[in-house]
Amino acid sequence: MDKPRTVTKKELVDRIADRTNAKHVLVKKVVQNFLDEVIEELAKGNRLEFRDFGVFESKQRAARIAQNPKTLERVQVPAKRTVRFKAGRLMKQKLQAAGGEPVRAPAPAAFPTPTPGSE
Repeated sequence: MDKPRTVTKKELVDRIADRTNAKHVLVKKVVQNFLDEVIEELAKGNRLEFRDFGVFESKQRAARIAQNPKTLERVQVPAKRTVRFKAGRLMKQKLQAAGGEPVRAPAPAAFPTPTPGSE
């Protein structure tokens, strides 16, 4: 499988401007204002729902103990807010049509259980 290419905001702005016959400067302002509003609402803790596209929501991740995979040293990871995205119906359909099998995130790796006497 080929490596996916990166599409930039500029490229999207160019495509939208070409399709709508709008000035690039105007489209760039609209896109940037949209992104700024999404960030602002997520920062407030609000949920953003775009029908058939998906849902963005901010979640609080609890503090936890993680493990450095190289040294096996346990480290404290502080609580933090993160963004979760759940794909909507049309996006899921388009992804399935493009790639066949659903892409699933790998199961989280568990900490290795020390065997008696290995510490």
